[in-house]
Amino acid sequence: MGGLETDLYQLTMAAGYFQAGKVNEIATFELFVRRLPASRNYLIAAGLQQAVEYLLNLSFTEDEIRFLRGLPQFAQAPPGFFELLSRLRFTGDLDAVPEGTPVFEGEPLLRVRAPIIEAQIPETYLLATINFQTAVATKASRLAEAAGSRAVVEFGTRRAHSPAAGILAGRAAYIGGSTGTSNVEAGLRFGIPVFGTAAHSWVQSFASELEAFRQLQRLLGPNTVYLIDTYDTIEGARLAASLGSPLWGVRLDSGNLFELSRAVRGILDAAGLAGARIMATGDLNEYKILELAAAKVPIDAFGVGAELATSADAPAIGGVYKLISDPTRFEMLVTGTTSVCPSPPALCVTPLPGVFSSDRFAAFPSDRMQLIAYYDGNGTAELDIHLVNPAANTCCVLT
Repeated sequence: MGGLETDLYQLTMAAGYFQAGKVNEIATFELFVRRLPASRNYLIAAGLQQAVEYLLNLSFTEDEIRFLRGLPQFAQAPPGFFELLSRLRFTGDLDAVPEGTPVFEGEPLLRVRAPIIEAQIPETYLLATINFQTAVATKASRLAEAAGSRAVVEFGTRRAHSPAAGILAGRAAYIGGSTGTSNVEAGLRFGIPVFGTAAHSWVQSFASELEAFRQLQRLLGPNTVYLIDTYDTIEGARLAASLGSPLWGVRLDSGNLFELSRAVRGILDAAGLAGARIMATGDLNEYKILELAAAKVPIDAFGVGAELATSADAPAIGGVYKLISDPTRFEMLVTGTTSVCPSPPALCVTPLPGVFSSDRFAAFPSDRMQLIAYYDGNGTAELDIHLVNPAANTCCVLT
């Protein structure tokens, strides 16, 4: 991964760390969400695979370093900093919850422990991939919950924020509970089942709707899904039924899905096609799907596009990446939701000498304060534990 896939200030801070002689200091950062979006009461973690691949491949090319040397922000950077970048590789540790895990506000999705420059530069990329894929995976989870036993397929690449985002949206949706995706590249890269039907243009390109259906069935056989609402949905259903097997089913993309699904189901059953399925698409979201499911409509699968691929009602997850420890002093940084401990002291947790055996920790949020403690492999270490009250912007000590 290119080292420039980050914000400029990550690199200026890295240069500053180098100049200040902090290159060998080990730091620990956590990625978490301060507050859930208004329409969410949980999140589904996703994006870890891309985070791991980024860290494993993080490096700077000669061209990238030459570009940085030419920026005015680096005019006074020590030459040794650029030499460091030329051989930079991530040598630290990454801890994370598995993808697909439900998480909540204030709960770490991942933790990076590494020399401070190696831990700082990845912030932008890690936030970008975790925030986006977690948003989509969470949306997929909500859709799957609303659909119950019915399948939900991700159909949103054409409305995603970019083709690359569409690929990752297909991946994240599958993690969150979708049956598959329409994105073929996502299927290749990640082994996700791929699904597709046909567009209205297919039907319009033939002299008759019946001929369009016949040619589709000839090509796809048991995987045939007829789009039956190009002209008249009921007539389209009758034409599809007249061709008999093999077919997977039909797709409804418009109209009153409550009424049309029942009418189409009756036409298929009357033609001896009780095994043929009905898929519904067309600006669906979890609320519309929940209404359809509650009405017990005979729809077997839903295709969801823009609402899923962009997590339309909650498109941005407010993830943050914060320094939580400075092991050179074995102290913990504690931040509140709206403010931080006053300085001094900004560092609010200090282990007792001779007790500390690991820099792993546990975080226990409460309604107004956050308790953070180090622990070792056998249980919590004996510490002076500090609580932060963000509302009062004060610190207190529990002994």
